[in-house]
Amino acid sequence: MTKNNELYIGVMSGTSLDGIDVALCEIDAHSCKLIASQSTPLAPEFKAMILHAINSKITLGELTKLDHLLGLTFAKSIDVLLKSTPYGKSDIKAIGLHGQTLWHAPKSATPSSLQLGDANVVAVQSGIDVVSDFRRKDVALGGEGAPFAPAFHAFLFQDIIDEIAIVNIGGMSNVTLKDNSKLIGYDVGCGNVLLDMWIGTQQAKSYDESGVWAKSGVVIDALLELMLGDAYFAKSYPKSTGREYFNQEWLEHFIDNKKYQAQDIQRTLLELTALSIAKEVKRFHKKRVILCGGGAKNSFLVERIKANLHEASIEIAKESDMLEAMAFAWLASMRVHGKSVELSSVTGAKKDTVLGAIYAGD
Repeated sequence: MTKNNELYIGVMSGTSLDGIDVALCEIDAHSCKLIASQSTPLAPEFKAMILHAINSKITLGELTKLDHLLGLTFAKSIDVLLKSTPYGKSDIKAIGLHGQTLWHAPKSATPSSLQLGDANVVAVQSGIDVVSDFRRKDVALGGEGAPFAPAFHAFLFQDIIDEIAIVNIGGMSNVTLKDNSKLIGYDVGCGNVLLDMWIGTQQAKSYDESGVWAKSGVVIDALLELMLGDAYFAKSYPKSTGREYFNQEWLEHFIDNKKYQAQDIQRTLLELTALSIAKEVKRFHKKRVILCGGGAKNSFLVERIKANLHEASIEIAKESDMLEAMAFAWLASMRVHGKSVELSSVTGAKKDTVLGAIYAGD
């Protein structure tokens, strides 16, 4: 590591609720290199607590308890990662902590976005400065507060960003590209969230590995057409979404008590994700697509994206699983050095700005 490089840790727990990703990165003005990473699955009972908080009415006591417990969980994940490396807390400049999103409503009458995981707890437990609360300043400036990955994608793929589309498939799927030199990025719609939710309710599994169950079914054309007709897919960007929109209630509205086979619903949901992604890439005429995120490990989903984008080359990003965690390590470095993040063209905020609050580790 040269004197111009610094070490940062990024922590990401996304809408898929599949686990906590922690990435140790070496960062300078021109690059972000992954040094080590750790992915920790969320315990089923902890995932249930988060889903209960998202989907139900809870007390302030329950909310603050979850905030504290998430802080402890994030801190433990960071400790596990550091112990697997030769580095100690004094070597790390800062931690970039996204937090667990519980609610995201940037265009409501009272614009808001809520991420839990007490950064004070993480700072005290780790002894390292923590940068957190990234989204709300963008929302205060009239922006969507999401997605943030496009700014990092533009940095990471700076040499080829004009030629490609980057598709991140997490709980939601989002796209990053440049159109006439303008950086664009937005949430396409549901990524893994409905697929994971449906197999969870039908087979008590957290996800459909490689899309095997979906592949056993057939597309329900009428259901697919109805879902693709949802207003979110037609909405112009900038736009962002989450579990507060794409959830079980949303799906049940379209199923409408019809007696479909469970595996056919899974197959149709997978096609919904693949088609919605393909539609957005096609509108910008990109011939090279780089996939990342947990959905890039779903081989059948990747197969269907390729089938719907047969004129484009499709590839999986290096360190695909860790790109979002790496993004928050990079965002922490931007905050530490007081640099604005170029996101206004993505989120619709009034201006680019410095994002995140610093919580001292000492």
